[in-house]
Parts: sequence; structure tokens; C-alpha cells
Amino acid sequence: MEAKSIIAPLLRWYARHKRDLPWRHGVSPYRVWLSEIMLQQTTVQAVIPYFLKFTEKYPDVRALAAAPLEDVMRDWAGLGYYSRARNLHACAKAVAASGSVFPDDLKSLPGIGDYTAGAIRAIAYGQKASVVDGNVDRVISRLFAIETPLPASKPEIRAIAERIYLSDANTDPSGLPQAFMDLGATICTPQNPKCVSCPLTGVCMAKAQNLHNELPRRASKKARPKRVGWVYWVENRGQVLIHRRPASGLLGGMAGLPTSDWNLEPEYPPHAAGFTAVADTGASVRHVFTHFELTLRIVRARVKIPAEGYYWGDPNEAGMPSLFKKVAKTIT
Repeated sequence: MEAKSIIAPLLRWYARHKRDLPWRHGVSPYRVWLSEIMLQQTTVQAVIPYFLKFTEKYPDVRALAAAPLEDVMRDWAGLGYYSRARNLHACAKAVAASGSVFPDDLKSLPGIGDYTAGAIRAIAYGQKASVVDGNVDRVISRLFAIETPLPASKPEIRAIAERIYLSDANTDPSGLPQAFMDLGATICTPQNPKCVSCPLTGVCMAKAQNLHNELPRRASKKARPKRVGWVYWVENRGQVLIHRRPASGLLGGMAGLPTSDWNLEPEYPPHAAGFTAVADTGASVRHVFTHFELTLRIVRARVKIPAEGYYWGDPNEAGMPSLFKKVAKTIT
């Protein structure tokens, strides 16, 4: 299949049907980079309010670099995958330190890999670059009827995508990756693709073979391991004990509630230095992380003297991730 048979109709369709997204207004390397980091493993609708908040509060890379990491983590709370926020801040500081210009070697910056580097080059600078996200994986899997399940098919998909993106027929390096993304998000959807509205139906091999509802195939997922722990609700004069988690590790640098270790089956009463269980509330919250499923049982507790990293505050204003927001909502 020739690249031009895909590129030309896809770009015509994109010119008429592209989504109106905030990061497509006033395009700059900073706005493209910020949006792409936020969009990793997160939906567009979830990202939009965060993007608008960040660009209002941190209008450029210098403003983001100058902000305390604690503020950035608080503003990121609820968006998930918190290592992205730490890398975002570290990257902003690195760019600001070099004159606020993104370097040619984008992958030398914290948190920027092949995909994000390609997106910045293509969308912000108009350079031909291979940009492959989940939407592009799906579109190309169907266009070329690739039967190898994901993720094993990724090398083949990326080779095809590179050939298309770097083709002489690619007259719009900025628009083409966005066209692929919009097609995957609105037409070539994971379930029930809208083939009747697709500009590429005539060249789609999956459609021709009646495989459009079956591709891309995916390898069977392993069941997520389960972990259990205690979360301590400690009150003092209308405030709650909050823990600033260590910078490294899961939820690193985020404000949260004190917890026990996350084990298979914690004993009651929970044993943790400085904490004394007062009452098991009988309530619990469940939260699914990428690699495991966590259940935290809520226990009212008291503490003699909070250790370093703990402080009293309002859980609704602490900028806690959704796991701990669930706890606060459950107990209050």
C-alpha cells in the first residue's frame, strides 16, 4: 500500500473534522510537550482541565521551572502516574537552565522518550518524525490487517508508521500525526469502528477481510496482584494528619494519608511506629494501579508526636491523589 493512498485522504478528512483541543491553539514546543506528557495513559477529557489550569498558572517553561515541586505535585493531583509530574518539573528546570529552548536532543531531557520527542518535532516544529501512540497502533493494525497481537506487533507497526511519516507524500508533518490520532479517537475506535465515515475505508485491509472488529489483537493480560493495607485517619482539632510521601517510589512526593505497608493480609490492630489504632471503621477503599490492585482498610488512630514528613492539614486542600481522596470521602 502506497503512503500517498493513506496520507492524502487522511489529511483532507483532518482539515474538515479535526478536534478543537486547547493545546492546538497557540502551538509552541512548551504547550505540545506539556499536553503530550499529560496525555500519556490519560484520556483527553481528563487532561483538558489540567492543561488549562497549568497553562494559566505556568504560562511558559520558565514559570513551571520556577515553581516549587510541591506546588506542581499538588496541581497534578488526580491526574495519576505521578512520576510524570516529577519528570515534568525536572525537564522544565533543565530547559529553563539552557535558555528556555528545547534542545535538538529531546530525549536527553527527563521524561521524554521516542513518542514525545517525535510529537514535539512534528507538531511544534513541523519536522517529519514518526509519532506512534495507541491510536496509531490501532489504525495501522487495521489498515494493514496485522494479526500479530499487541504488544508483539509494535515493531512492525512502527516500521510501517515510519515509512508513512517520512514519505515524500507527507506534505504536512504537523498535521499528519494529529490526523492519525483524531481518526483513532473518533472513527477507528477500539470498539465498533465507524467504517462508513472513515476516509481510509477503501484501502483498509481489515475492513476488506471483515476483521475490523477483531483487530488489533491483544495478548492475554495477566491478573493484577492484590495488595492490602491500613490507612490511618488521625484527627486533631478539625485537621487530619497528612504524610508527604518520599520523593521516590509510588506516589512519590505526593501528600497523602499515613498508611501501613501494603501486604497480602495485614493484621489488626495495625502495627506502625507512633500510631495507635482506636477503631477499625469497617470501611475500605479499592484502587487499581498499573501493576496491582490495592485495598486500604480505614482505621481511626492517634499519634503522639508526628514524625518528620507529617503535618496537620485539610485533606480537601492538600492536593492528595485520588486514592486518598476516596478515603477522605468515605470517612467524612
